[in-house]
Amino acid sequence: MDMAYLLWVQELRGSIEAALGSKAVSVFMEELSFFALTWLIFIPVLVYWSVNKKNGLFLLVSMGISWFFNGFVKMTACAYRPWIRDARIIPAGDAIKTAGGYSFPSGHTMWSSPVYGGLAVLTKKRAPWFATLCVILLLLTAFSRNYLGVHTPQDVVVGVTLGLCSVWLASKILARPEKENMIMAIGLILCVADLLYIMYKPYPVDYTTEGKLLVDPVAMMNDPFHGIGMMLALIIGRYLEREYVKFEATGLGVKGIILAVVGFIPYYCLVFNFVKTYTFIMDPLVAMLTKRWAYMVIGFLTMFWAIFVWPCVIRLTQKKA
Repeated sequence: MDMAYLLWVQELRGSIEAALGSKAVSVFMEELSFFALTWLIFIPVLVYWSVNKKNGLFLLVSMGISWFFNGFVKMTACAYRPWIRDARIIPAGDAIKTAGGYSFPSGHTMWSSPVYGGLAVLTKKRAPWFATLCVILLLLTAFSRNYLGVHTPQDVVVGVTLGLCSVWLASKILARPEKENMIMAIGLILCVADLLYIMYKPYPVDYTTEGKLLVDPVAMMNDPFHGIGMMLALIIGRYLEREYVKFEATGLGVKGIILAVVGFIPYYCLVFNFVKTYTFIMDPLVAMLTKRWAYMVIGFLTMFWAIFVWPCVIRLTQKKA
């Protein structure tokens, strides 16, 4: 059923391109997917720094849990991409460049679901139109992965489901502040356990007729290592910020916007290094570590900057004020 559906969508994609005389819809779907992987994750940080610290933390925790789950489930299922399972599936445009390795569940939907879903939860009463827009964008992002031919319906349905479960779990965790230290300790144990599981579990090793690995399990460890690094930073950074920093969101005045823009410069480099692998960041790390450990460091630094380092700077400006 998955392959039959993707073939139907692929035929639809061809008909749309023929009717329009261009690949505009495919390009839009690619940009929507790319936005979910990159720019979208700036929103929780902006909310945390500049709008509402509590709501921003809710979005960041939802995002961290979802990314952690994605790596664990992906490395457990080890499901091959649609075009590997069926040679008739031809991904659109450049979508295949950001869709290597294992397929289930969809990473793009699990990265976007906690942000779009979390924003929908936060705004459903005060701005229902915005909550509706977030739901539409979430569904469009999920469908874009099918439209581009890089994920099956099961991949995206489970991805959205797990992402929204992360939103629910984050709300329950943050509703019990008296249990936060215990939850953090459990989170650290889960990070170590997941790390050992990913490193030492058996993986399928299949080859093409030319003797080339279909999917290299070692290379596939980069993303889950990145997610574990982010989760570790979320736990450690949250504890340090709560105990020693205690900053307040700056607001969206001139000062707050300037602080956010300056703080986003290193954050941008770290986020886009994960997506595009900037050599000036990655090469020194790989020289000292293996690539998967370098990805963990990048993941840690990305979240630690957002949840602790830049809030320290914000707090200093507030003290001076």
